[in-house]
Amino acid sequence: MIAIIKYNAGNIKSVENAIRRLGFDCQVTDDKETILSADKVVFPGVGEASSAMQYLKEHNLDVLIKSLKQPTLGICLGQQLMCKYSEENDTECLGIFNADVKKFPPVELVPHMGWNNLENLKGKLFNGITEEDNVYFVHSYYAELSEESIATCRYILPFSAAMQKDNFYATQFHPEKSAWVGERILKNFLEL
Repeated sequence: MIAIIKYNAGNIKSVENAIRRLGFDCQVTDDKETILSADKVVFPGVGEASSAMQYLKEHNLDVLIKSLKQPTLGICLGQQLMCKYSEENDTECLGIFNADVKKFPPVELVPHMGWNNLENLKGKLFNGITEEDNVYFVHSYYAELSEESIATCRYILPFSAAMQKDNFYATQFHPEKSAWVGERILKNFLEL
């Protein structure tokens, strides 16, 4: 069973539907035992960093997420919250990834919204994906490049489009909204 963490950040239904389309059983939950016993965990999110972190702390999900041993995938805000710090409302995050989250400089259209290709792909998450393939982004904040970056994207500047450390994976883009490319990336994760 796949646990999708419920924490007051949007976009959970589209992630749930994408996982079910791939033939996997999943449950949206904030129950500690259900999350700990899941085969895989997905930590999605659309929203604002400080209120999301406040919800995680109030429900002890911040400690729980950091303790997970099974493959765990953060999506969009989920990736940002897995970093150390976000400039969005001066927010201390989970600190799984050794990177800060910064706001795009206001020199082009922000948020970054639309389809972009990925570069510097590394690891099993991207089996069957090439740098010619595009994924869907919508975000105003980005995780800086770090040793844990496993894919990059360039919009105004290069940033971490995907990250990995141990059993923790994350994407800034939305695989559940990225057509067959995102479906393949989700399937790669779910089959780890």
